[in-house]
Amino acid sequence: MNTRLLARRNVAHHYDLSGELYDLFLDTDRQYSCAYFRSRDDTIEQAQQQKKDHIARKLLLKPGMRVLDIGCGWGGLAITLARDYGVSVLGVTLSKEQHALATKRVQQAGLSDLIVIGLMDYRDVQGTFDRIVSVGMFEHVGLPGYDTYFAAIHDLLAPRGVALVHTIGRSAPPDGTNPWIAKYIFPGGYVPSTSEVISAIEKQGLWLNDVESWRLHYAYTLRHWFDRFSSRADDAIALYDARFVRAWKFYLAASEQTFRHARQGVFQFQLTREIDAVPITRDYLYAAQPDVCARRAAE
Repeated sequence: MNTRLLARRNVAHHYDLSGELYDLFLDTDRQYSCAYFRSRDDTIEQAQQQKKDHIARKLLLKPGMRVLDIGCGWGGLAITLARDYGVSVLGVTLSKEQHALATKRVQQAGLSDLIVIGLMDYRDVQGTFDRIVSVGMFEHVGLPGYDTYFAAIHDLLAPRGVALVHTIGRSAPPDGTNPWIAKYIFPGGYVPSTSEVISAIEKQGLWLNDVESWRLHYAYTLRHWFDRFSSRADDAIALYDARFVRAWKFYLAASEQTFRHARQGVFQFQLTREIDAVPITRDYLYAAQPDVCARRAAE
């Protein structure tokens, strides 16, 4: 049961660690969620950019739209959407460290007119949004909060809006959180079974337009993170201590094997309030986007 107070405490346990720690193993945009590998030879930088592009395509963005980013992390996705697609973004996080850095990054990118980063609980957001995106946050909601979460998406989403929820999930019946992970890494975390997610979506009257299963992508992501973290273990010890580094190496290695050998993957759920708010085929996901490509080439 992640009350507002518990949610803040649980987030602080993991995400309010030293920012230097995350610089040791994440990509330069600090994407701390599953990357999207078009090839096993992709770098982590390429794969994380491809993840953001894939999400943007599913959101069917148009300039001037208003976007809510639930669990915005260090602001990388919000910056990409505002800069490359011309939308305005409200990003919300419970982490003080993430809020501070994301706000600084937005200012440095010259996007303060398009992006606001709020230190707040998603349950306190008000207004209407053309698009809602949530990447790697749903795992922190907790099963008792699923109805509240999807009710908030329904109520905050414009009638013709589109929402995209990106989360770790289980292709198996429900199971408990690993006790070691719950104690040392992600207190309050819970990986849902797909049946638990879909049941909660159904109760809110949302259309489930598309479900995509990313199977080995997180295993590949975690291997990159583990290798990068291990290569800079001495720097991590200087930040914390050897015991902390052993725990985090175990966390990264064990998580990789879970995605390789257990019934766990990453799922993207595309949701709308109206039946025809998105095209009836998935062709739009693979069409060329010359405006975005030209903008990046010019930078």
